[in-house]
Amino acid sequence: MSALHVERRPVERRHSCLRVLLCALLSALCALACHRETRSIVASASEAQRVVPIREGNNQPGAKLLARTALKNPYEGNAYAISQGQQLFDQQNCSGCHSHGGGNIGPPLMDDEWIYGSSPANIYESISEGRPNGMPSFGGHLDDYQIWQLVTYVRSLSNLEPQNATPARADAMQAKKAEE
Repeated sequence: MSALHVERRPVERRHSCLRVLLCALLSALCALACHRETRSIVASASEAQRVVPIREGNNQPGAKLLARTALKNPYEGNAYAISQGQQLFDQQNCSGCHSHGGGNIGPPLMDDEWIYGSSPANIYESISEGRPNGMPSFGGHLDDYQIWQLVTYVRSLSNLEPQNATPARADAMQAKKAEE
């Protein structure tokens, strides 16, 4: 019996070496085949450079307010920016006036009629410079990229952002806590 047992050991060793080699090869193939989508979390300096808007009057309502400026949202359609903007919306107590976008003291953000225009440039100016009769200026309190994240979230409330980037429900309503 010991002679048979001695003869099986080299075969068993060969099989275990093959298993280890096969597992290593399979792991290497999986690592090479699996890659994550690359997303730009923070806009480059050239994209997020703050352009001071041209003032045409004393904060008069209307979409023509920033017609001459070329502010482009660097986070348009970015799901991560929408999520970060939603957190900033709650942290800065925007819900206190806008009631989660439905309007309360401040105007609603979910409808089609916007007092100062719904373009990213108009919303950016509203957040950074403020508006008469209640909208405070956040330009000195938030960085430019944070204002753009808020712009992206606010536009998503009215379905002005692409649907594939907009979450189905608020982070607070998720079954588990969102990753940070």
